[in-house]
Amino acid sequence: MRGYTEGKDGYLKRLRRIEGQIRGLQRMVDNDEYCIDVLTQISAATKALQAVSLGLLDEHLKHCVSQAIAEGGDGAEDKIREASEAIARLVRS
Repeated sequence: MRGYTEGKDGYLKRLRRIEGQIRGLQRMVDNDEYCIDVLTQISAATKALQAVSLGLLDEHLKHCVSQAIAEGGDGAEDKIREASEAIARLVRS
């Protein structure tokens, strides 16, 4: 079981909403909408994806990393390294 399994329906709902935003962006570009309006919608979609990312990261820390720490050994260090790398990727994006 993954850390996000209990909230899976919520994540899927949010991702479907983001998918709709992306389709809307495609229509905006296809219809030659005003640049700033397109950029505003891109910003909204980006923020929505960031919110999903932060939620998944939080679940990963609470479930996967804490479980690995409780079990100890090299697995704990691996999970902490993975989480640190994921955080670094999110900060860069």
